[in-house]
Amino acid sequence: MFFSSSRSRALPALALTAVLVSGCAVEGTTSAAPSTSPSSAVAPTASALTITDPWVKTTGEGMTAAFGTLVNNTGTEVTVVSGVSPLSPRIELHEVVESDGKMIMRPKKGGFVIPARGTHELAPGGDHIMLMDVTGKVEPGAEIPFTLILADGGTLKFTAIGKEFAGGKEDYQGGDEGGMDMGGSGDKDKG
Repeated sequence: MFFSSSRSRALPALALTAVLVSGCAVEGTTSAAPSTSPSSAVAPTASALTITDPWVKTTGEGMTAAFGTLVNNTGTEVTVVSGVSPLSPRIELHEVVESDGKMIMRPKKGGFVIPARGTHELAPGGDHIMLMDVTGKVEPGAEIPFTLILADGGTLKFTAIGKEFAGGKEDYQGGDEGGMDMGGSGDKDKG
């Protein structure tokens, strides 16, 4: 009764609707908003791949690596083939393998394959995103932007947080068995 026109009453209702719809989008649920157009069917592919707990090992110069867990939210496998970040002019997708009795890091042929509705862990001593010739320091708490490029041309953009990590004394030029200890790898401890 405080508003004299029907337009004034409609604006609060529209604002409430916008808040409710945007709240659903933030939560990532699609059941609250029915599909009304063909373009909304494409929306799930925008989040086909996500990453949980992304972080970058702190460094003053040289090389570092990024970690987290890649999550495939689709019914088909997704392949990460490359990545970019303003922190490094050269990024490689790496794996750790045994060679001549030593654990070494090397580029992973074919990239990271995340199975349908599955995950792929990026962790010290395992697969990781390698940053060479970093252009600045990575301090604890630093926010480092990344874009991963998928085989189908899609991308995943995220921000990784700088984190101190002594780990198993990884040597990014190669490693020894002590360098592959994942016992102190943070949230995703293996041992």
